[in-house]
Amino acid sequence: MLRSDDTLVSAVIDRIVDGRIAVLLVGDKEEQFHCRAEALPPGAEEGHWLQVKIVDGELLAAAIDYEKTAEMQNRIRSKMELLRQRGRRRTE
Repeated sequence: MLRSDDTLVSAVIDRIVDGRIAVLLVGDKEEQFHCRAEALPPGAEEGHWLQVKIVDGELLAAAIDYEKTAEMQNRIRSKMELLRQRGRRRTE
């Protein structure tokens, strides 16, 4: 169950459907939460991490977490490079 208090929680923008509905994966359990895309902070896009405040099923506040977004992008880049290296070794 999504939090319904004043605590900010981490969420990632999983996808934006038809430019109108944003699907967020919220908290450690990555629970799906749907909101209007226009409720997201300016510049927010798929893959960005946010700090959000959700009360009674409504997104009251959201801010892009630039540090976590960069951290996760670097992590993905590292994993992709490792997979590429493994693939090269198999073809040699």
